[in-house]
Amino acid sequence: MAALPTFVCAHGAGGHKDDRGMLRLAEALQPCLEVVRFDFPYREQGSKRPDPMPVLKASIAAVADRTRAASGRLLLGGRSMGGRAASMLAADGFACDGLLLFAYPLHPAGRPEKLRTAHLASLTVPVLCFNGTRDPLCTRGLMAQALAQVRTRWDMHWLEGADHSFRTLKSSGRSEAQTYEEIARAAARWLETL
Repeated sequence: MAALPTFVCAHGAGGHKDDRGMLRLAEALQPCLEVVRFDFPYREQGSKRPDPMPVLKASIAAVADRTRAASGRLLLGGRSMGGRAASMLAADGFACDGLLLFAYPLHPAGRPEKLRTAHLASLTVPVLCFNGTRDPLCTRGLMAQALAQVRTRWDMHWLEGADHSFRTLKSSGRSEAQTYEEIARAAARWLETL
């Protein structure tokens, strides 16, 4: 049996490798991917202030380089800031087979005019991106504008009723578990197309 692709999954700015969202994500993806989680240096040092972007990218690259030999295919990505850093690393030309982005932070909180999209046109690997329809850091309209500059295959998957943490309102009639089941199904289908 062929080895599962390896997914180096980076955490968000306020999280860590074992936070609730990262564990739920790893559990959902485990059937189709070998998920490798890690903490950025600032988290290892007990700080809550994220490292500068060059340090974040170097950290992802170091973990990817350590795990690459064990896998036929290597995917990079993660939640929010971690996914953004992974996408910037891939845009710099770091070798990987694709990107899995979760709750991509298209802009800082409350600043939709400051889009984080300059590097997207440099991507050359396929991308699967999940965002909630209630995510204040990424609206459908702004994402559609951002994707107009993307030249690679970018599959956008909107999670109905989910916020930036992929939580849903009870009134939506949709549970968080259903959201993660949807992520698992969509990721498995996407992987089959690579």
